[in-house]
Amino acid sequence: MLYMDYAATSPLYNEVVDTIAEVMKRYYGNPSSIHRLGVEAENVLKSARSLLASSLGAEPSEIICTSGGTESNNLAIKGIAYAYRHRGMHLITTAIEHPSVQEVFAQLAEEGFRVTVLPVTADGYVRPEDVQAAICEDTILVSVMYVNNEVGTIQPIQAIGRLLAAYPKIAFHVDAVQGFGKLPLNPKAWGIDLMSASAHKFRGPKGVGFLYCREGLGLRPLLAGGGQERGVRSGTENVPLIVGMAKALRLTLEGQADKLAHVRRLSRQLTAGIAEIPELVVTCPQDDPERMAAHIVHFTFPGMKAEVVVHAFEQRHIFVSTKSACASGESEPSGVLLAMGRPREQAISGVRVSLSETHQEADVALFLKELRSIVKELSPMRSGGSSRRGRGQQ
Repeated sequence: MLYMDYAATSPLYNEVVDTIAEVMKRYYGNPSSIHRLGVEAENVLKSARSLLASSLGAEPSEIICTSGGTESNNLAIKGIAYAYRHRGMHLITTAIEHPSVQEVFAQLAEEGFRVTVLPVTADGYVRPEDVQAAICEDTILVSVMYVNNEVGTIQPIQAIGRLLAAYPKIAFHVDAVQGFGKLPLNPKAWGIDLMSASAHKFRGPKGVGFLYCREGLGLRPLLAGGGQERGVRSGTENVPLIVGMAKALRLTLEGQADKLAHVRRLSRQLTAGIAEIPELVVTCPQDDPERMAAHIVHFTFPGMKAEVVVHAFEQRHIFVSTKSACASGESEPSGVLLAMGRPREQAISGVRVSLSETHQEADVALFLKELRSIVKELSPMRSGGSSRRGRGQQ
């Protein structure tokens, strides 16, 4: 079996499994209880929170533990919108966000908020000057993802953070689910006010994540209850999973630079191999490592539905994705590719391959061998796939 779908989810480190089991058995007290078992659980929780905060150069009080990326995004966006609606009702986001961001803005638009959805370039980048042009007197929030979960573009977060520094009443939210733990990230230095992360993207457990929320920024809670997590996210904390998340992050950050360099080499090998297959289109240029996440390689097979390609790989015991795992069961064309100006025949045929430091050159070579076989097998079945467009073209 060859698992190349790390952007959808990642297998847990063995050490994380052991840590979670140990915490479940030893620290089962409620961290809000005042007796010894509660205090022990609270201390373990504090240690995990401190580790998460230190990875970002943040304070422990700025880490709000959640059930994952979707809740973190909802809490950040709705929390700001509801808390600061008296200042304004204008929100800014982009056309390539994850569904857990897009759908939140759609809900807020139904409630009367004005939402500006920024376009992206043909290579999938948001232009900081478009952010600047969209700002109004009543803008209260800008939300831009760090790494696109589908095609892997790294958005100019630092440049956007710098320009928003001139607008202290505008909160800046970054969905960092696909970038956190894989790429450098410094919320305070980059002018980020809120940042979402999810543990299962960096080999931690599913069902847990966190929201970085800058000290002094108020959020309207989505859940009413006992007032845990700074009073913003009520509910008894899932101590074993939070500790497991912190453990996974510590392991992920060990040798991060070397891991990134290794994955970049694999990415170049994979991209070059795909580009040699005339029936395929590499979706985004990979020659600028500062603008592309190394762990995601995306291509299209015009004239062929992506699901057919994915299942052809599955028959060969290789596992890849189409678009976001949260929407991969849908047969609609990719909204991200359409926003990039790609034709519909490409937007329904996108395949995402996502790597990790556990992969080796032999794995990539095997994948390319099977890809060539699949293309040869499926090409006679294509409909309208002869109008192949070159790499980087619209």
